[in-house]
Order: sequence, then C-alpha cells, then structure tokens
Amino acid sequence: QVQLVESGGGLVQPGGSLRLSCAASGISFRSYAMGWFRQAPGKEREFVAAISWSGGSTTYVDSVKGRFTISRDNAKNTVYLQMNSLKPEDTAVYYCTADPTGWGRTMGRYWGQGTQVTVSS
Repeated sequence: QVQLVESGGGLVQPGGSLRLSCAASGISFRSYAMGWFRQAPGKEREFVAAISWSGGSTTYVDSVKGRFTISRDNAKNTVYLQMNSLKPEDTAVYYCTADPTGWGRTMGRYWGQGTQVTVSS
C-alpha cells in the first residue's frame, strides 16, 4: 500500500518560511521522481516543483523560482520543500506526488492527502 504523508504546513506571515516534508512508504523510493503541487481555493491544482530520483535534476514553476527549494533524502524516503519569502498568493493546500515515469506537470501516479499553507498577516 502506497502512502505519501505530508507535514509542515501552517500559518505564516508574509516574508516568512516553512519547510514541508513528505514521507513515502510502499514504493521503491529511489525509482520515483517526486514532486509538489498546490491548489488554492477556487483554482485548479498547479505544479510547483519536482526532483529526479537521484536529486540531480529539479524543476520549478516560474512563480516560486528563487524562493522555493525541493530536495530529497533517499535514506529516509522523504522529500522536502523549503519555502522562503512566502507571499499571500502561496496560500494553498500543498500535495506531494510520486511518479516512476512522469516529470513536472505530468506527474501524478500517487498523491498524498495534502497540507494547508496559509500566508497571512
């Protein structure tokens, strides 16, 4: 049974930082690209960031480049999203995804349950 469990969401002021984590089980973690998507109220789910199985390749949506960093620890079966300089428009439910073949916006074989990130003063 595949499980992706996100954590680390919460309420933060504009300009603040959060680090999201996603712990995976039930998959051969090293064989999967990992990614993060987000969905704001009334909007479609959008791609945020992805990292290759080795961690050697990453890609980001333009709106988060220079502010967010995706990383992974294959020994812990965990992927992270470090979010700095947060803006109110980053408010959304953030979802972790794992995919053995997809990349970037095409990822989505398995999904976590999501974690809420709210950026507000």
